Amino acid sequence: MKKSHIIAIVVIAACIGIIIATAGDASTYVSFDQAYQMASTGNKTQIHVVGDLKKDAQGNIIGLEKSQDNLSFSFLLLDESGKEQKVYYNEPMPPDFARSEKIVVIGGYQNNTFLANKILLKCPSKYQEEKINAGV
Repeated sequence: MKKSHIIAIVVIAACIGIIIATAGDASTYVSFDQAYQMASTGNKTQIHVVGDLKKDAQGNIIGLEKSQDNLSFSFLLLDESGKEQKVYYNEPMPPDFARSEKIVVIGGYQNNTFLANKILLKCPSKYQEEKINAGV
C-alpha cells in the first residue's frame, strides 16, 4: 500500500469517529409531556422544548419570578402542544427575553421540575421586510 492510501484511510476513519461522537449529542425538539416521560425512564440527555412565553393582554409576562440577586429566574412556558410548565433558569435573564417570539429551553426534569441549562431566543428581527406605502 502507498503512503497516500494509508493517510486517506486514517483521515476517513477520523471523520467517521467525529460524526459518531457528535451524533450522540444531537437532540430533538419535544413537548413537556415527552420530556417528562423521557426523564422518568432514566433518560438524562439534554432535551429541547420550543414554546411561547405566557403573556397577558398588555404583553406582560405571566409567572416571571426573579431571584432577589437577579442571578436566576423562573417563568411559564407554553409548549407547542399547549402544555404550560414552569421553567427554572439558574442564570441571569437574557437581554430581550421579554421581546422574544419563541423560546427554546434546553435542559431536563429534576424532581418534577424543568431546569433549563440554556435558553435560545427568537426575537423579532429588525431586518424583517416591512411594507412600504408609496404615495403615488
